[in-house]
Amino acid sequence: MKKTLSLLAILSLLFIQKTHAQLERGNVIVGADLADFRIALKSGQETSLQLTPNALWMMNSNLAVGVYLDLGYSAVKDSYTNFTYGIGPLARYYVNDPKMNLLKHGRWFGQANVGIGGLNYNDKSAADNDRSTNGLDIGFGPGYAYFITPNVSFETLLRYNGTLGFGHEAYTNYLNLHFGFQIYLPGKATLNKVKSQEGM
Repeated sequence: MKKTLSLLAILSLLFIQKTHAQLERGNVIVGADLADFRIALKSGQETSLQLTPNALWMMNSNLAVGVYLDLGYSAVKDSYTNFTYGIGPLARYYVNDPKMNLLKHGRWFGQANVGIGGLNYNDKSAADNDRSTNGLDIGFGPGYAYFITPNVSFETLLRYNGTLGFGHEAYTNYLNLHFGFQIYLPGKATLNKVKSQEGM
């Protein structure tokens, strides 16, 4: 019972911490971005979805590194299907200068990734219907994280994506606007700091 109460007290204290505490060394960030979400309501319209889950670890108060998985699908019935994927390392740099932040509980960041990925396109109406590019997957762009609670942020990211490789086209690229949520979990150092402050 005592351990349960201690755990609840720690979680409560973490919840009321200021935003900058979530960007401390050792903390973990997990979440996902969503882009190009459309559902076809009639024949000839496109259904599409791009989902990018990720996990990052704070190296210091500005830099986080981790991994990402990118999955995308779009299709028009009896016309074409398009599948994109990517996986690899990810880095994010937060701008902690108060003069640069639009809102009190927000942070600008820059994000970049390099990994393996591809785009596979099948056009049912064309003679040469299989078009694909698979190889090096790169992405980068600016983003903004707004902390709706001290441990959860709503984020938007404008990301340039490019795939350089082999297949029907040597290089494909596109620009996406992503929206998503990230959860900031305390690392061991943060937990120990809270425990020491409360004498637990």
